[in-house]
Amino acid sequence: MTFTFRPVDPLRDAELLHAWVTHPKAAFWMMQGARLEEVERAYMEIAADEHHHALLGLKDGEPAFLMEKYDPAHRELVGLYEPEPGDIGMHFLTPPTDTPVHGFTRAVITAVMEHLFADPAVRRVVVEPDVANKAVHALNEAVGFVPAREIQKPEKKALLSFCTRERFRAATGVAA
Repeated sequence: MTFTFRPVDPLRDAELLHAWVTHPKAAFWMMQGARLEEVERAYMEIAADEHHHALLGLKDGEPAFLMEKYDPAHRELVGLYEPEPGDIGMHFLTPPTDTPVHGFTRAVITAVMEHLFADPAVRRVVVEPDVANKAVHALNEAVGFVPAREIQKPEKKALLSFCTRERFRAATGVAA
């Protein structure tokens, strides 16, 4: 599967994102009860933030998933670990579907990692999924993430994990 990426347009994409992030499947996104205006505002704040970016992953030109990347020295993990030069944080969300495609989510996380490592300044991807999100832990492991430790964030207990360019290449065979 081939994906392309484009920045989220908070006004144009708000309805689509609202449907995705409030769906029960997206419980770990923690926006279950959000109103359309709240989703729009959240993505407008991200669009205005130099340390946080939201992108739509496109398949055949159509939105297929959401990814966010952030500088963990300035967002999400400030004070919870010691950031290193070249660290980038990441979140991704695949939307609900009535017709699941086998291997789709793994293809998505692989494409997200390829996109992040396409920047030569990125040396390591950092994630902090909820400790209860076993499905994403398995996906993370499949692309080379190694859990470091559990951390307590204000909104959740998270599993801090890291993936270097070399670990990603070893796990997936993808040159990054």
